Amino acid sequence: MRKVVTLCGSFRFYHDMQEIAERLELEKGWVILSPLPHVLDRALTEEETAMLGEIHLSKIDLSDAIFVVNVGGYIGQAVAAEIEYAKQKGKEIIYLEN
Repeated sequence: MRKVVTLCGSFRFYHDMQEIAERLELEKGWVILSPLPHVLDRALTEEETAMLGEIHLSKIDLSDAIFVVNVGGYIGQAVAAEIEYAKQKGKEIIYLEN
């Protein structure tokens, strides 16, 4: 059984998150779940934004661990909340930078 890991990080580091996802899958053999960038040609509604947040928490629920992409040590409010959620669920927390 492969380790399942959800990436958590600011979308300002989306390119980094995609590179890290590929490296973790190739080098560690982990199954990586990551957030999707907003690409629709319209703004998201509040309901859609909330639903995507809930879906991301569901990804954490399905995971053995989260991998925090904290480039330059940056952790925003949303990612801090995801870390707390993962801790409450007993998930392993792995940081890009310590």
